[in-house]
Amino acid sequence: MNIASLAPLAVVLPFLGAAVAFLLIRHSRSQRAVSISTLSITLILELFLLQYAAEHGATAVFIGGWMPPFGITLVVDQFSALMLVISTAISLAVLVYATGQGMTDGDEDGPISIFHPTYLILVAGVSNAFMSGDLFNLYVGFEILLTASYVLMTLGGTTQRIRAGVTYVVVSVVSSLLFLIAIGMIYAATGTINLADLAVKLGDIDPATQMMLHLMLLVAFGIKAAVFPLSFWLPDSYPTAPAPVTAVFAGLLTKVGVYAMVRTETLLFPGDRINTLLMVVAILTMVVGILGALAQSDIKRMLSFTLVSHIGFMIFGLAISTVVGLGAAIFYVAHHITVQTSLFLVTGLIERRGGTANMDRLGGLAKLSPLLGVLFFIPAMNLAGIPPFSGFLGKLGILQAGVELGSPIAYVAVGASVLTSLLTLLAIARVWNRAFWRRPEDALHPDPILLATKADGSAVRTSQRVHGETTGRFSGRKPVNLLPRTMVGPTMGLVGLGVLLTLLAGPLFEISDNAAQNMLERTDYIEAVLGEGSAP
Repeated sequence: MNIASLAPLAVVLPFLGAAVAFLLIRHSRSQRAVSISTLSITLILELFLLQYAAEHGATAVFIGGWMPPFGITLVVDQFSALMLVISTAISLAVLVYATGQGMTDGDEDGPISIFHPTYLILVAGVSNAFMSGDLFNLYVGFEILLTASYVLMTLGGTTQRIRAGVTYVVVSVVSSLLFLIAIGMIYAATGTINLADLAVKLGDIDPATQMMLHLMLLVAFGIKAAVFPLSFWLPDSYPTAPAPVTAVFAGLLTKVGVYAMVRTETLLFPGDRINTLLMVVAILTMVVGILGALAQSDIKRMLSFTLVSHIGFMIFGLAISTVVGLGAAIFYVAHHITVQTSLFLVTGLIERRGGTANMDRLGGLAKLSPLLGVLFFIPAMNLAGIPPFSGFLGKLGILQAGVELGSPIAYVAVGASVLTSLLTLLAIARVWNRAFWRRPEDALHPDPILLATKADGSAVRTSQRVHGETTGRFSGRKPVNLLPRTMVGPTMGLVGLGVLLTLLAGPLFEISDNAAQNMLERTDYIEAVLGEGSAP
């Protein structure tokens, strides 16, 4: 049996799970079971898809039997299959974390019942975007993401979240409108929106028209990927959401934009016509992002700026446009999804343990909770690119490719990459020194949770609103477990996955390099959709 023929289930299963979860909206325990089971089954399927893609190359599935370029085509190659596996794995970990939070705090304090169906719809949109074989279906995937992410971002209905959600929606709608206009213009110029068909036909149109279409897609995807100067919306939007939502947003949503950039740059617009522009964008994204991170006192905002900054590494690898550079960028995408999500989950635990994510009000966490210190330290060092972690390996591959390219702008980008890594380490060290090493009483206006702690890592309180918004008044009557196993467990699993990426760096680099070579050659993808001999 051709396992790739089951690829549509990666989208269908989360949609079905969302429908069932919605029907069980008044039965929280059953809802949790359905959601977790759905993503577990989806992850197993995607692991088989990754194995099949590694052995057999790209495979196309034609929905409804409509042959390209007329019908909906889903394409599974090593790049899309790897993204499916990583995205679903971290989505599952975040879902278990959110479920644990709800069970610990009570459903009235944790993610409300609409969370589960909306979350599964978000996963379906991500999967659809990764496998889309035509521009309009990619647009549909982005719109599914927009709808679900707005609901998740505004959970709880606080003024701050609604305000951030409005900004997020306006920016996303502008990006989607640009994308939709570009799709219409591409169809008018070529008569098709199928990616493989476009790869054959775009080369025949006027170079000026081709460049205009190229830049329109680049701007639309650049907003979604949060590259400079189109990243202004992200630091104010993501940190306001609940901890699990912020984690999955930070790990996944910008990477869908990066995926779209990589796919269209290699398949539709091969060559180096705008590689210098991409390098400049990468340099500015890295440097401006990390300087913004150094200016923050809130851990979530700091991580949001590092998220923007490290998107620059991926754009740099794409701009190099060689197998080594693109392969390292693909590896770095997988690494960054995992590590960035881990750090936001750990920050959620810091909020619970310390009552706040503001570094000025934190202190002594390393002594009060050594486990929390370890959970922060490992992915933090990984993000900073300290050897031998996967962050170091991914950055080293990108830097090696930049040096091999040897152009002046490439050397500038290499220097910016090294500077960004050092400043990332400095930003991480500031968090560690303030939140973990100094004494709680030395913090500026320390939160009462830090000062009302028992030896077993729990606190006492009378009331507390979730997500760190209000800590409540403390008394000696009601014990509260601030680091529940149901939240620490998935966080440990995700931190462990980041370490596993280091141990499996050899096979992962092999998959990444093979994916990069196939994308740069284009033949495998085009012939999988249009048939043998169709590639130019």
